Amino acid sequence: MTAADLFGRRRALVGMIHVAALPGTPRAELPVREAAARAAAEARILADAGFDALILENMHDVPFLRREVGPEIVAAMTAVGEAVRTAVDLPLGFQVLAGANRAAVAVAHAVGGRFVRAEGFVFAAVADEGVLDEADAGPLLRYRRAIGADAVRVIADVKKKHSAHALTADVDLPETAKAAEFFGADGVVVTGTATGAATAEEDVAAVRAAVGVPVAVGSGVTPETAAGMLAHADALIVGSWYKEGGHWASPPDPERARELVRAVEAARA
Repeated sequence: MTAADLFGRRRALVGMIHVAALPGTPRAELPVREAAARAAAEARILADAGFDALILENMHDVPFLRREVGPEIVAAMTAVGEAVRTAVDLPLGFQVLAGANRAAVAVAHAVGGRFVRAEGFVFAAVADEGVLDEADAGPLLRYRRAIGADAVRVIADVKKKHSAHALTADVDLPETAKAAEFFGADGVVVTGTATGAATAEEDVAAVRAAVGVPVAVGSGVTPETAAGMLAHADALIVGSWYKEGGHWASPPDPERARELVRAVEAARA
């Protein structure tokens, strides 16, 4: 498995699209059709700017459920995914919060998505939505096989953001990444402590040295840090910096998106 298999190219820039709050969640306001149209419009902005791949995430569904979401979320994410797939021709991934990895695989399988981003794949953690007490690798990969979705790849967060890791304090980040690889992850994601928080370059380098699968940076990338990250990482997943003011919940800023692409292209060169 290579970064090109997952994201369409090596040293890829992946845009995280935060889908509007979905039906039944506390902040839901838009009909699914309008949420889908907004996501498709954002996808076109990122494609036009030169992003290599996209991932859709239900970040606005706060507060999150733990592991299980209702059929209304799966149905809505599928509708949004179809709209984005129609709007742009880029590799597409999905993440369903919090840790609803089987839902994400089902959505990706339905719409031809290439990958999912999974939380709680190995070990346990105390997250803001509760205790992720069961590693999901075993159930998730069996579910993927059962529905015939082996083409949907899994990139796994290690020492995930928005979580406490005291339970596994004696298992360092590289060993956690190695465990994810051993348990069948197709790639791993290294992050800072929260959405938009900088990822430490030394953490990315340590994980890169520990595993043979693609390594993605999952938070806090800016034009200034892109080159340092791409010295070690196979992909940068960005969902904050390209928005107005650099905040994940703001609308996309086309010029900031282009600026980020220019920085990544310079790093590749």
